[in-house]
Amino acid sequence: MPETVGALGRAALRARLRGAGLALRCGPLVWRVRSPLAEVARHLAELYAGYPLAPDGFADYHVGVAPLRGPRRWLRPQVRFLFDGEAPFHPLPRAQAAACLEWGMNWCVGAHGHAWLVLHAAVVARGAHALVLPGPPGAGKSTLCAALAYSGWRLLSDELALLDPATGAVLPLPRPISLKGPSVAVIRERFADARLGPVVPDTRKGDLAFLAAPPASVAAMDAPARVAWIVSPHYEAGTRGARLERRRRGRMLVWLARNAFNQAVHGEAGFDLLADVVAGAECHALRYGDLDAALAALEALAAGEEAAA
Repeated sequence: MPETVGALGRAALRARLRGAGLALRCGPLVWRVRSPLAEVARHLAELYAGYPLAPDGFADYHVGVAPLRGPRRWLRPQVRFLFDGEAPFHPLPRAQAAACLEWGMNWCVGAHGHAWLVLHAAVVARGAHALVLPGPPGAGKSTLCAALAYSGWRLLSDELALLDPATGAVLPLPRPISLKGPSVAVIRERFADARLGPVVPDTRKGDLAFLAAPPASVAAMDAPARVAWIVSPHYEAGTRGARLERRRRGRMLVWLARNAFNQAVHGEAGFDLLADVVAGAECHALRYGDLDAALAALEALAAGEEAAA
C-alpha cells in the first residue's frame, strides 16, 4: 500500500510543503504542492489524509500558495496561487489560502487537462453507473452532490467531470466538495461523519467550507464509471418536494457542450464523444426545494437503471 498524506504527521507534512513539495495523487493526476503557510498544511492534513503520496519525480501540476511580501504582509496579509512558479490570478486574503489552493487546482484541470473532455459538473456513482449533475453556480449541485456522497453514492467529483475519449467513461477526481452559505450547516447537521474544514468568510462566492471526500470514494479513485444518468438540478428555495422531468437528449447535449471547459480543443471528436455519452444516458431536470425529496427521486431513478442492468 502506498504511503498516505495522513501517515506523514504534521511536522513531516509541513517540511515537505516548505521543501521539495508534497506529491499527492488524486485519480489520474499527481499534484506537487508547495507552501510555507500553516493554513495550507492544516487543510491538506485534515481533508486529504487518505490520499496516496506519489513517488518523487514526475507531477502533472506543480502548484503552490505563497504569501505576498512587503508592507501588506503585516497590514492586510494576502496570498497568491502559483502554477509552475507563476501567479495566474490576483492575490486573495490570507484567510482564503485553502480556497486559493482548491480554486487554483480546479483551474489547472479546466485549463490544461486536455487528455480528457472536462465538463463543469458534479459526478457521483452507484456501482459502475455515473450520475452527472451539470449546473451553474447556485443551482444546488454541490449540496446535492455532498448529500449523495454521504448517502451511499461514490463521489467522483464536485466540479470537474473528466470524460475519457477512449472509453467515454468518467474518471474519478474525488477532491473536497465546496459548500457555500446555508449548505454548510445543512450537511454538518445531517451527516455526523462529514468532515468539514473551517468556514472561509467573505470569498467571492460568499462564506464557504470544504467537505472531505468520503474515505470509500478516495479508496476507489481508480474505478471509472459509465454515464447512466444526466440530471440538471435546480434548487428552488421555499418550495416543497422534488420534481424529476425528462429532457430531450438534443437539449441536454447542447447544455453539456456549453459547460465543457475544453470543447474547442477536442473539436469534432469532443462533440461526438458528448453525443455518444448523452445517447447512452437518461436525461432529466430536477427541481427541488427539499433535499430529502431530491435524494429519494434520484434513488428511484438509480433503482430503475440497476433493475435493468
